[in-house]
Amino acid sequence: MGTTLKYCRREAREVSFGGVKIGGSNPIAIQSMTNTPTADIEATVAQTLRIADSGAEVVRLTAQGRKEGEALAPIMERLAEEGCRAAIVADIHFTPEIAMIAAEAVDKVRINPGNFRTSNGELERLIEICRRRGVALRIGVNHGSLAKRIFDEYGDTPEGMVASAMEFLTMCRRADFNDVAVSMKSSNTRVMVHAYRLLVEAMAREGMNYPLHLGVTEAGDGLEGRVKSAVGIGALLADGIGDTLRVSLTENPENEVPVGRILVEHFSHRTAEFSVDDISEYHPTEYRARTDYRPVTHSEITPDYEVIEATTDNPTHEWRSAILNRCDKRPIVLRRRYEGSDIERVAIYAAADMGQILIDGLAEGVWIDAPEIDQEQINEIELMLLQASRLRFSRTEYIACPSCGRTLYDIQSTLANIKARTSHLKDLRIGVMGCIVNGPGEMADADYGYVGSSPEHITLYRGREVVERGIHQREALDHLIDIIKRDGRWHDPE
Repeated sequence: MGTTLKYCRREAREVSFGGVKIGGSNPIAIQSMTNTPTADIEATVAQTLRIADSGAEVVRLTAQGRKEGEALAPIMERLAEEGCRAAIVADIHFTPEIAMIAAEAVDKVRINPGNFRTSNGELERLIEICRRRGVALRIGVNHGSLAKRIFDEYGDTPEGMVASAMEFLTMCRRADFNDVAVSMKSSNTRVMVHAYRLLVEAMAREGMNYPLHLGVTEAGDGLEGRVKSAVGIGALLADGIGDTLRVSLTENPENEVPVGRILVEHFSHRTAEFSVDDISEYHPTEYRARTDYRPVTHSEITPDYEVIEATTDNPTHEWRSAILNRCDKRPIVLRRRYEGSDIERVAIYAAADMGQILIDGLAEGVWIDAPEIDQEQINEIELMLLQASRLRFSRTEYIACPSCGRTLYDIQSTLANIKARTSHLKDLRIGVMGCIVNGPGEMADADYGYVGSSPEHITLYRGREVVERGIHQREALDHLIDIIKRDGRWHDPE
């Protein structure tokens, strides 16, 4: 019996907060997050307005302590005075009692199950406040901050992320509270995509259909950050998964919104359908990469590879159908033509179209056919795409958080400085994190980490191991380079 592959949105229950509706038949909402200190009310109001003016329907603010939590009410008052129409979300991590304060002020509260206790009635108390005020709740699971008991049983795996989310969703349903959304974020695109897919399966088994918020954490900046985000988010949008999204960039937050809008619009008109004779041996949460061929860009293709070109408005399903129906055993190169000279837009389109097939291990190469763009630039984008899909690492990878009100130093300029001095180290992954909330966990697969520990002070990591603490920021990069040199992993630029 054949299967038809086509684009269609997953059916999710409608959730309303702050005048914004997600799920149901509503369009995908775009989010961003402030990086001002939330206790600075005027600065936070001003940045929230800039983000909203850039087109974001939802804006998130951190509330890491009582001072920040108590600032939320006057911020909401000021935003109302300014006529701000964006829904406001409070981001809570280690302090559940601040979630109670936040729920009395904002439109939605995001909690992290990894550091929110379940055994003392805290979640139930938060739900009652949310119910009384019509506030929604986001269960925001982060790959890098699973609860110890979850980590001990599952490790830092997609399965562990799903177990964490389902525990909290079950508690919400038991309390008959359904104004809930869920996110399953990771800086590893493969982990992120598989976690969302497994969660959708787990929710379906339990008769749940909560809306999903998409995002790749710590994607970095510039074109690389956009490509990495488009690979992960695009893979899920192609599945029809996603009701809100955030493109997390280590840049000014209003820069994130246009990228998110490009992604949403790119998936809004996919009509082509394709048939597959037999899909029984393929499971979309099991990675099946070939190891006998090197992943390639268009300039490296040899006759050993088969090129499959997509020409319809639904390239992802077109490729998947062609690959699953074929008998040829050669490795596959994905090809698609993109018009125009806007390099950012072409990079986002290609990453969103091809990322899913690469993440699933169904292809070994990419060919971005963009005649109006310089071929050297296209080759760089193709390498970024292969790296973001976890197939081939050809450049230094920076796992860099987008920053928020918790950030303890100027992360944008720091990332630029770290890149300037280490980008020639092609085989390294370096985490650059604003604080410890997700830092050590989200950069767990990094070789080295640069994490804010107190204002202007840095803790340096080798993997998960702390190497040096409390180094002033003006000296921390030199110390990081010294550690890399002592480990024998440094070489001078060519």
